[in-house]
Amino acid sequence: MQVGSRTLIMNPVSGTGDHAELVQQLARGKGFAVWETEGAGDGRALGRRAGEEGVSEIAVCGGDGTINEVLRGLNAADHLGEVTLNVIPGGTANLLAGTLGIRDIRHGFDLTDKGEIRALDVGMADGEPFVVSCIAGFPADASTAASGELKDRLGTLAFVVTGIKEAVEFEGLELRLDFHGGGRSDSWAGSAVTVLVGNARRFIEQGGQADMEDGLFDVAVVEDVPAGSLAVEAAIHRLLGEGTDSVHHFQSAQVTVTSDESVTFSRDGEIAEHGRVTMYTRPRALDVRVGPEYEPQPN
Repeated sequence: MQVGSRTLIMNPVSGTGDHAELVQQLARGKGFAVWETEGAGDGRALGRRAGEEGVSEIAVCGGDGTINEVLRGLNAADHLGEVTLNVIPGGTANLLAGTLGIRDIRHGFDLTDKGEIRALDVGMADGEPFVVSCIAGFPADASTAASGELKDRLGTLAFVVTGIKEAVEFEGLELRLDFHGGGRSDSWAGSAVTVLVGNARRFIEQGGQADMEDGLFDVAVVEDVPAGSLAVEAAIHRLLGEGTDSVHHFQSAQVTVTSDESVTFSRDGEIAEHGRVTMYTRPRALDVRVGPEYEPQPN
């Protein structure tokens, strides 16, 4: 396996699974060594290896889950702040790439030479990094059951909508949330069907990009409602609509979620179970190349 100061980690079967040859060709032209994943967990292992070998510029070709694996490996090697990340969108929804203004594979490679480098916030949950979002609630398989078409249209919200479709009898979770940072402390307690903690994503009003450089999460708490009213269209309205009674919005640098029972979390698509977890931001902890359409301070 070739090693270089510019290294690309590629998931050859992500998305439509037909990008490997093109990516190999473009990577060689840009001076990247190419490492391929072969199965679950390989992204983390290769990310850790890249960190231990002092790679200074890393590109990741795959979906948001592959990027998360690589970042977890870099973090395990204590190398997250020592590398510049290039995102090459090769997944289904490519939420992070869209937020960064990266249109497709070729555009991602173009930016490896001329893309602006921005220092972006990284979220941490139970010692593991995430950059898009961390979602609590609904059955664990809901985050992976969403169709590609639904992910294309709704992004991370596909997880919520699929959960509603498949689990209309899902009972709300009794949770307590404690928020700190952003100039104040706050708390919320009650029965919720989901908690959405966004680093790159907002989930209320018009949704879309959150500010990835303000050191704060955008958090939406969706209260438990009667099962009969959990229609998909209504759920989308509750998440994106303004001033709805069942949705609560917070901005915070740290949020602790506590429950008497185990809660399913999807951290950039990676599933974990916690009875209590604290999420916090590492402000501007990761250098990332962005496209010209990236908004440092979105509305």
